[in-house]
Amino acid sequence: MQEGLGDYGHIAAGSPISAQRRMLEMRLKEAREKLSSDTGTRPAFDTELALNYARNKLGTTYLMPSLIVIVAGVGSLFLKPITLAMWTAFALAAHAVMMISCRYFTHVEFSPVRVKRWRQRLSLMEGINGLIWASLCFVPSTDPIFATIFSFAIALMVIGMSALNASSLPMAVLLGTIPMVAGLVGSIILLGEPFLFSMAAIAVCAEGFFILMSRRIYAQMLENLTFRLEKDGLLAEVEQTKASSDEARRRAESANLAKSRFLATMSHELRTPLNAILGFSEVMKNEILGPLPNATYKDYCEDIHKSGQHLLNLINEILDLSRIEAGKFELNEETVNLVATVEDSVRLLKLRAQSKGINLKESYEEKMVSIWADERAVRQITLNLLSNAIKFTPADGIIAVKCGWTAGGGQYLSVSDTGPGIPDDEISIVLASFGQGSNALKTAEQGAGLGLPIVKGLVDLHGGTFTFKSKLRVGTEVIITFPAERVMQALPAIKDGTKKAS
Repeated sequence: MQEGLGDYGHIAAGSPISAQRRMLEMRLKEAREKLSSDTGTRPAFDTELALNYARNKLGTTYLMPSLIVIVAGVGSLFLKPITLAMWTAFALAAHAVMMISCRYFTHVEFSPVRVKRWRQRLSLMEGINGLIWASLCFVPSTDPIFATIFSFAIALMVIGMSALNASSLPMAVLLGTIPMVAGLVGSIILLGEPFLFSMAAIAVCAEGFFILMSRRIYAQMLENLTFRLEKDGLLAEVEQTKASSDEARRRAESANLAKSRFLATMSHELRTPLNAILGFSEVMKNEILGPLPNATYKDYCEDIHKSGQHLLNLINEILDLSRIEAGKFELNEETVNLVATVEDSVRLLKLRAQSKGINLKESYEEKMVSIWADERAVRQITLNLLSNAIKFTPADGIIAVKCGWTAGGGQYLSVSDTGPGIPDDEISIVLASFGQGSNALKTAEQGAGLGLPIVKGLVDLHGGTFTFKSKLRVGTEVIITFPAERVMQALPAIKDGTKKAS
């Protein structure tokens, strides 16, 4: 048990404060339990060890009676029959009482106090059995020397069996084996034959060996029980931690769903008045109902319209992301030519790229067939990737747009740039909703951080893959793929099975 306490101290030394407090509480609890036990172990261990002793004894239910009968049969050749018969009756009766007691103990639950009494009772019965076997050395015989040699052999065998079976109760081992050794040594001393003294010495050495062996077994039992208790405690703690984790995850999922629903609802509510602001500001900006008397008012109307347009785009992105996260985004699938859609998107943003001095290169594989997808989603994916690339690529930079076939028969879109790149520790931040990098993003046009999460969500809805590669001061590449299942393969021509009438 001292080794167990050492293990606790080792675990606590490298643990957080909460773990150290928990280990200290375990050590205090263990110390209190030891103080309340008469054996210096935990009460639960006392019960388990006593049960182990009882089960071991029940395993000899038929073995010991057989041994008693064999001993009586062989001893009848040189021992007095009446005395031997009495010894046999006492030995069988004591064994029967032991078996009945052990069976009762294994089938009834006891309190720690009653277990303590039963341990004493079982040890006492073991001592009575030891005295009965020791009395065999003093049964009158016709050949005392041969009877002593016979008793010596029987004593060694019974001492070994008792030491092994009763190893979980150290007191029972002592009470069950010492009387036999003492009886054998006493009978040899009474005979006074010098050559038998070596047998007495052997019996004493054997007693010490068997007691030492039983102590080792007892220590191993305690260690196993300690490890089992620690394992049960760890399993209980793991189950509790898992339950807490599941509950926390459930709450997080509920909160995330509630957040997505809130954003979706608020986006709808905000777009209604915003459309009015955009419409009226455009009417005033274009002076449809008449000229504005002050030119500054016209500039203000243009600023209002641009700000409203920017806000509307942001609300649309929030709405799309909320619908994706809430699982409410429905794909309007149709046949879509990936190359044609990408070319249209590039054409829309090419002027913006040229105004920043960015060289935009396109590369498309030939004979790209259509895919089954949502055209609006594919267009939004392309526009978001191109907008990000233009936003973060400096003047004289290069943006490369590629479309082609994947090795698995699907199609891919790749958008790469020669921008500042993103550090490895910020990639997860950039891919998160509303995520903003530190150095690279601060030098570029500010955004809401929704482009990439929306792209990833739309790609996932199509069953594709999203790959983000970036290296600091080298550039960034985003590759999205559509699986082969979405590629519209041409069907073979149907052969006309009708035959012309001859």
